[in-house]
Amino acid sequence: MPRLLQIFYLVLVFSPIAWPQPQTATVTFTLDFPTSQPEHYSIRVQSDGSSHYESSGRLSADSDETDSFELDFRVSDETRQKIFNLTAKANYFLKDVDSHRKGLASTGKKTLGYRDRQHSGESTYNYSLNPAVQALTALMQSLSSTLEFGHRLQYDLRYQKLALEEELKHMEDTARSNGLPEIAAIEPILNQIVADPSVVNVSRARAQRLLERVPRSH
Repeated sequence: MPRLLQIFYLVLVFSPIAWPQPQTATVTFTLDFPTSQPEHYSIRVQSDGSSHYESSGRLSADSDETDSFELDFRVSDETRQKIFNLTAKANYFLKDVDSHRKGLASTGKKTLGYRDRQHSGESTYNYSLNPAVQALTALMQSLSSTLEFGHRLQYDLRYQKLALEEELKHMEDTARSNGLPEIAAIEPILNQIVADPSVVNVSRARAQRLLERVPRSH
């Protein structure tokens, strides 16, 4: 093989720019609402399903103590597709999505963002008239609720096991109304509760029933 062709072949095979790089799209949602719990949180979901959540705020309504929480998890294919389909319907947040209606009560400062190789959009709003934005906001808020349940369960299991019963009962009620998406993300803490003999049996049974809601691959 001629020397010039050998060099070209080596560059083609080993150069990092010789092959197309995988494209990862990302949807983000943040909420800042000082009077709520948590007071701040953000969710990042990538097109491969890998996701990250973080939050900060007071431990409880009557507490001055603050706490922060982070979790890496993976959303289901169904939720991932729903998030990205709604994002496309909202035109990737390239335009302002806020209704700008006067007199509306504040429900927190929300920001939706999207980024890939072709698009980069972000919009901050209190309330939106866009149906896709409304649906996406509700989904992200429900996802945060699920993850915060897991956060509180971790705290209760470590510091106040008797509080687990009320939290788990609330979770079951929420799950019955389909308000507990991606429960698989908090499966580890539910397993810990079930396996802990120092937790009262009724609470362990509730945790087991919640685990039975986790989708299983066949």
